[in-house]
Amino acid sequence: MGDVAVGARSGHDGEENRGRPEETAGPAAVGAPDSGYGSGTEDRVTNGQSGQDGHNGGTEEEGVGGTPPAAPPAAKKQRSFWKELPILIGIALVLALLIKTFLVQAFSIPSSSMENTLQIGDRVLVDKLTPWFGSEPERGEVVVFHDPADWLAGEPTPDPNALQTVLSWIGLMPSAEEKDLIKRVIGVAGDTVECNKTGPLKVNGKALNEPYVYPGNTPCSDDDQGGRFKVTVPEGKIWVMGDHRQNSRDSRYNQSDKNGGMVPVDEVVGRAIVVAWPMDRWSTLPVPDTFSQDGLQSQAQSRSSAAAALSVAPQGLALAGVAPFVWWRRRRTAPVETR
Repeated sequence: MGDVAVGARSGHDGEENRGRPEETAGPAAVGAPDSGYGSGTEDRVTNGQSGQDGHNGGTEEEGVGGTPPAAPPAAKKQRSFWKELPILIGIALVLALLIKTFLVQAFSIPSSSMENTLQIGDRVLVDKLTPWFGSEPERGEVVVFHDPADWLAGEPTPDPNALQTVLSWIGLMPSAEEKDLIKRVIGVAGDTVECNKTGPLKVNGKALNEPYVYPGNTPCSDDDQGGRFKVTVPEGKIWVMGDHRQNSRDSRYNQSDKNGGMVPVDEVVGRAIVVAWPMDRWSTLPVPDTFSQDGLQSQAQSRSSAAAALSVAPQGLALAGVAPFVWWRRRRTAPVETR
């Protein structure tokens, strides 16, 4: 026998090898054919199984087949907060502008004309969404509207600082360039509103109970500058008055303007729905009960409502009359089972 072993006995060795210690296998000759029974430690596994014990080939560190393991995926580097901050600010500004334009806008109360319902320095939130769906101001609502005909002529214009300019741009403060007013709607199209001496204030002949009027004020003012009046509100207009009756230059005192003291509906920004600031003044601004009393509608408004009901009635009656006929026809044309 030669000096080189093939790594395992073939099973046909002669007697001369019995009892002799097995020699350590040497390196296989270059180009020598693989016997399939293992010719060294590096080549003992080729498909992940051992020819003797069935364990997976290669250690966990080596990998399958002795190959090095795949490198773990590199962790995704988190973006710096300071890089994300401008994006977050941009998104917040866009949302604020959308809310200001279409949903809600904050307004500050600069005067005492709506006391004690609203006080100087209050911040109110104004609903701007419902007018987009065709909603119009109703009696008793507190509304913000653009100056219709120089009602604020002679009033000082505020000079905002840089911060106030930014806050007004995103809707957190009213713009100094916008001349807006806030009053309560007393009459809508078709209403007849009147004041005689100190009151009470009447709408379509019905006296209003006005607990929101400033304490010590009378509902009407007994003066010849507009405090005594009787007007009918035309289509597309509203009649407004302040709750501080003796300290409000409202529709009463602007009857000489181009709108006769009325406010065009398309000049209304929206309805004030809540006092949001200061926190101890937080409250909603509901419509007072006096505006829902029976008979407050004018005759013209009642006729309009009746006409609307009548215009719907024929269609309803026609549908009710046609339904039995359709049911009868379906019964006559229903398939009949034959056997």
